[in-house]
Amino acid sequence: MTNNGAVPTSSHASPMVDLESISRAKRRIKDGLATRRPWKVMFDFHSMGLPHGVSDAFSRIKTNLAYFRSNYAIVVLNVMFFSLIWHPISLIIFAGLVFLWIFLYFLREEPLKIFRLQINDQAVLIGLSVITVASLLLLANATFSIVAALLTGAVLVLIHALVRKTEDLFLDEEAATT
Repeated sequence: MTNNGAVPTSSHASPMVDLESISRAKRRIKDGLATRRPWKVMFDFHSMGLPHGVSDAFSRIKTNLAYFRSNYAIVVLNVMFFSLIWHPISLIIFAGLVFLWIFLYFLREEPLKIFRLQINDQAVLIGLSVITVASLLLLANATFSIVAALLTGAVLVLIHALVRKTEDLFLDEEAATT
């Protein structure tokens, strides 16, 4: 039986959106946010104090950077966001870059393929980093604000990592070795 060149139709039209991909992306975002520690633990004032020496300072910084990694990323991203409020074009570029990073680096499970060429994770990381630096520093016209925000975020993170005691933190074995 022929259909005279007509496109065959099905009673079960496939949806425009792949629901499995969306649920997988939601699961990966939740898993990523699950590594965030409670803010109450991060800012427990009873756990603050100056280190006893240089080795204690470096040990605290290393442990706290591993333990509060997601929290520190949120802090730096918020500092960046607030510094770009007065530069709306830069804020739009920043939001676009955040989506690029989320979809091309963090949520991707399969290797990236462009024109049948498989790109490894390291190349994607380098490429996104170059695009981020180039677009924010060259296209955004807010170089001073961006550099100042990154430095401010880094200083805030290092100060917290230095003064937050680590005796009450429970590191899993993977975080302790990184």
